[in-house]
Amino acid sequence: MFGKLAEAKQKADEIKQRLEAITVVGEAESGAVKVTATGNRRIVDVFIDEKLLGDREQLQDILTVAVNRALEKADNLAETEMSALTSQLLPGLGNMFGG
Repeated sequence: MFGKLAEAKQKADEIKQRLEAITVVGEAESGAVKVTATGNRRIVDVFIDEKLLGDREQLQDILTVAVNRALEKADNLAETEMSALTSQLLPGLGNMFGG
């Protein structure tokens, strides 16, 4: 039992490292704002097209949309990775719940 827990922790740590190396991009306003995040939900870059620099309120709204899209993609990526780990470590568990 403890061996499985240690293995699970090691695999989870490996996934975190892998997610840090993967980036996702959330875009808004047809690419006028792009936010890049790691799979661990860390924002690493923000691109803003110059045409948006004059309207502060619009820029804030569009930036919020792009950030949320990037973080949503990061969440989906992390969920997929953790799900794969769970199925490897606990084979047949999904069958217990009708999966």
